[in-house]
Amino acid sequence: MIARARAPLRLGLAGGGSDVSPYCDQFGGQVMNVTIDRYAYAIVQPGDGRCACFEALDVQHRAEHVCGDEHALSGPLQLARGVYARVCRDFLDGKQPSLRVTTYSDAPPGSGLGSSSTMVVALLQAFVEYFGLPLGEYEVARLAYQIERNDLGLAGGKQDQYAATFGGFNFMEFYADDRVIVNPLRVKDWVWAELEASLVLYFTGVSRASADIIDQQSRNVSESNQSSIEAMHRLKDEAVAMKECVLMGDLKRLEATLRAGWEAKKQTASSISNLLIENIERVAFANGARAAKISGAGGGGFMMFLCGAEDRLKLNRALLAQGGSLLDFHFTQRGAMSWRVP
Repeated sequence: MIARARAPLRLGLAGGGSDVSPYCDQFGGQVMNVTIDRYAYAIVQPGDGRCACFEALDVQHRAEHVCGDEHALSGPLQLARGVYARVCRDFLDGKQPSLRVTTYSDAPPGSGLGSSSTMVVALLQAFVEYFGLPLGEYEVARLAYQIERNDLGLAGGKQDQYAATFGGFNFMEFYADDRVIVNPLRVKDWVWAELEASLVLYFTGVSRASADIIDQQSRNVSESNQSSIEAMHRLKDEAVAMKECVLMGDLKRLEATLRAGWEAKKQTASSISNLLIENIERVAFANGARAAKISGAGGGGFMMFLCGAEDRLKLNRALLAQGGSLLDFHFTQRGAMSWRVP
């Protein structure tokens, strides 16, 4: 039997960063995001009887682990290793079965689309399918967060795991003690279609490690940097405003909300924006863009632009001339899913 799973990547619309500790523990975080039809994939199937084999097809990494030996959680395959180790510990009484675990993704690491956390969700969902584990959506998202942040020690927030697990447009609330509330939004069909026609997703060509930016944001809160904390408060407020705009179909206010959120985000850490991003912004606004922001922590990855649908092709041509690439996408309502292949 083969178990396959996929989980959707996400666009951060507003509030990103307020889901990161210690801010969300002290003040509560609020995030608006939506998933798109680009995915992280995971496959779990029987191994050769002796080893657990891990392979990431998109980055061409492969490693084997002799079942029963001490399990290393570092290296380029640490996401798959981490999920395997946690599942063995929590659900298999510490036994390490011989398995072949394969992954690949529609987006590169450091894209700003939550690719690493989405991969952890896809992996965990594949293990849930393979072993018939009794985990619902909240349990999958929470365990994926614990594996990535606690077991592997990777810096980041909480929104990505919940977005990948639940899917769709969601307004999320984050509180102390890892308490999370996901509020799915019922978005009108015409608003859904208009946003798809008006959003342009551009890859800067620069993959970035989000850990340094996230560490700086966390330090600013821990050290009571008031300007950074006030900026985070504004980010959280923009998430509420974004929810209202999407539900009401107020696209003019949505543009203003996206702009305000991006300006607030840039004040939470100095490395979120840079000369490359600022130059791309200038080109975009000169060619029909009405609002812009980075998707994810910042510093590179994907940039998101909102324009009039009639200006989309003009904006696309101008952005492509800067040397990056465009990603065609549609929103998706469904979150992580898994299935069995006989």
